[in-house]
Amino acid sequence: MRLSAKQSTLLVLAFLIIASPFFFPSSYYYRVGSLVFVNAIAVVGIVVLTGYAGQISLGHAGFVGIGAYACALLPVHLGVPPGLAVVLGAGLSGVTAWLVGRPILRLKGYYLAVASLGFGVLVAMVLSNEGAITGGPDGIKVPDLGLRGWLGTLGIELTTPQFWYGFTGLFLVIGAWLALNLHDSATGRALRALHGSEVAARTVGVDVARAKLNAFVISAVYASVSGSLLALQNRLITPDVAGYMHSIELVTMAVLGGAGSVLGAIFGAALLTMLPQVLTVLQDYEHVVLGLVMMLVMIFLPSGLLPSARRLMRGRGE
Repeated sequence: MRLSAKQSTLLVLAFLIIASPFFFPSSYYYRVGSLVFVNAIAVVGIVVLTGYAGQISLGHAGFVGIGAYACALLPVHLGVPPGLAVVLGAGLSGVTAWLVGRPILRLKGYYLAVASLGFGVLVAMVLSNEGAITGGPDGIKVPDLGLRGWLGTLGIELTTPQFWYGFTGLFLVIGAWLALNLHDSATGRALRALHGSEVAARTVGVDVARAKLNAFVISAVYASVSGSLLALQNRLITPDVAGYMHSIELVTMAVLGGAGSVLGAIFGAALLTMLPQVLTVLQDYEHVVLGLVMMLVMIFLPSGLLPSARRLMRGRGE
């Protein structure tokens, strides 16, 4: 029986998550792997917004910050369990995206990018300046996940890198599955039609404004969950998580691997997360080499690394 593209993607992703630890020389690599998964969750949301719907956002780290600080503030000030705080943070991000997206998604191109950038900068400024609540630039501690009781009876320790590797990997698989299902749904087809041409999409009955807003809200929820997992894993969060550079990193990860492909974007997230670890041997030249790699990919492989590699392999096969 021949597998569908969705099934193949999920199987490849699950296989890589399960098989990779056999090649880890130390527990440090579990930590790097979980960071890859956390970034990849947010990047899958970028795929929905940019790869499917063709919209650009340079402020998505703002939603990452909302999700992260929800897990830090809600348990402390309102007594909300951290697990529920993840859900409430995602809900708050979705509502915020709906409110913010209605006016800014009327813009196009560079104007949309700048408007979304302004939102991200605003969130980062609030988190930095409201020190009495958020801890300011020094950040704030995040409570324990809250599953220690019943997981402890199973012999699972929540503080180990191995646990967070598996936990964040599970969330990534679920997020990828949802995004792939969206791709094949009626909503996904509407988003892809919008990406091709707004005029043509409107002609065939697509509600363009609603489709854009749906993509923006969905991607914001992905970013929020990513931020929540990062906060719960690190047990400390700072406003840098909502900063401008983090937004740029997320978009770069998606474009580098292939913004139109879920697996490609995850590959881009893995590459851009792990590459700085490898380039530390170059010390002061790390950012130069990293920038050079990204420039070469954008020039010679504009559709992204993974889609370009697939196209090349198919060409040779024929």
